[in-house]
Amino acid sequence: MSSQMKHIRRSFYTAMMAAPLTVCAESWVVDSQEDWEANQETKTNLELKEGMAKLTADSGTFTSAVKKFAEKKKVKSVTVSQSPIWKNWNPTEHLGPKNMADAPVFLRRGENDYWVFARYKAPKKGDAFAAKEVKVEGFDQPLLTTPYKNQFDAPGSLKKSLGGYHAWQSRDMKTWVHHGPVSDKEARWMTTAEQVGDKTYFYYDFPNDQDPHLIIDEDLTDGKVGKKMGMAFKDPSHGSDSAIIRDLDGKFHLILENWDPIKASARAWDSPLASHAVSEDGISDFKLLDPAVDYRTKPTGKMGTYNHPHWAKEDPANYSTSKAEYEIHEPEQNAYGDWAAIAIGGQYYLFGDYDPAGAHGAKNMQIAWFTSSSINEPFKFCGSIGKGHPDPDIMFAQGQFYLISQTNDFVSPGPWVDGVEVRVGVDTDNDTSIDQWTDWTKVKESYDYVEGFAKQVSKTPAQLDLSGLPEGFAFQVELRLEDTTENESVPIIDKIEVAFE
Repeated sequence: MSSQMKHIRRSFYTAMMAAPLTVCAESWVVDSQEDWEANQETKTNLELKEGMAKLTADSGTFTSAVKKFAEKKKVKSVTVSQSPIWKNWNPTEHLGPKNMADAPVFLRRGENDYWVFARYKAPKKGDAFAAKEVKVEGFDQPLLTTPYKNQFDAPGSLKKSLGGYHAWQSRDMKTWVHHGPVSDKEARWMTTAEQVGDKTYFYYDFPNDQDPHLIIDEDLTDGKVGKKMGMAFKDPSHGSDSAIIRDLDGKFHLILENWDPIKASARAWDSPLASHAVSEDGISDFKLLDPAVDYRTKPTGKMGTYNHPHWAKEDPANYSTSKAEYEIHEPEQNAYGDWAAIAIGGQYYLFGDYDPAGAHGAKNMQIAWFTSSSINEPFKFCGSIGKGHPDPDIMFAQGQFYLISQTNDFVSPGPWVDGVEVRVGVDTDNDTSIDQWTDWTKVKESYDYVEGFAKQVSKTPAQLDLSGLPEGFAFQVELRLEDTTENESVPIIDKIEVAFE
């Protein structure tokens, strides 16, 4: 199909989805702003805005108008969807080993097989500690105790550090086993990792903040560096700090900082612009697409320069200078970077640094996140949390989501916010009044692994089975919402869909 036909098809689909009160033989949908306004009978403590119903107090209700049909229908289910903004985050104790350093990289390689990669911070010399051999549940090889609680050394950890990143493994996100080096000094600027079968793809900048390079490792436990594949993508801009994620077709998507519109040296080496490149194999032939994130202000047409401390020093063969040029934009811009990516039920999320305009500096930095319903569409800012220069990464493990950084760590049950009850009523005798209701039932989304993908998570929708209701000529939906969290998130209902046989 041509790109023009795809665009026409997409536009038609978008127009159909946005049409007020979408009703067909199979479903009754309340989705757009017009839908919500046309389909409300009563509401309490709810704000209808931008096509969503947001709870504005500790509790609230929504009662739909009665939807009538000329002939009897048999109802199947009601599905409730929430906003994807994902503010349902709670602070947690430090994630990962105690002796990690630099920006952590998370990777789920399988069920109960969780990894974190970071620089290794050795115990202080002179600390009196005698290691003992122990057996740890979930690990076949004998391990050695360490000075750190719930941390153990595997045979690979006894290999000499090479000045790069090391690997730690966990079965439960509490006990960590150190397996030793996975990169050398050249590859010490590791930014992201992906899993393809038994192969781990490590991406690192060389020199720092430039040109993603690749290591493919088939044994993370041997304390050795895998196969160095060289440069994966020659970035035409500066400032990599990239994230990698495979879509469900297996294509590799690289999200990179692009410093063209900002003096990055003055803004925590972040930018309002993020480039997007895609490759079939993740090894080479990355093609640039439209930006993933673009929050640039107005270009002035004036240019400025800054210096980077690593380029010419680390890679003089390719970088004769450490000076970079950028276009000055006004007013001052928010800056984002050090990207990480995950997808949940086809909804994509990017997490990264957030250095706000007017208050920038490490003490005012936070973790920000963005979302898009497609990896190939622009991402929209959702919110921010934490404090300090984060360099975050995210992973689904043990049925929830873990957000790790250099500063603060967080955990979340997922984008869904609890506190939603629903019931549906039916008019069986065509007298315009509801004769029978289902019981009030709590509904929520649930999440699971997608087999063969480290960063793709499946979603089971929040749905109530209505097969027990008789046929009828009219139907009505009621929601009861409650703020059950201690964080800033509240239920925000995006869509209600009633499906018929």
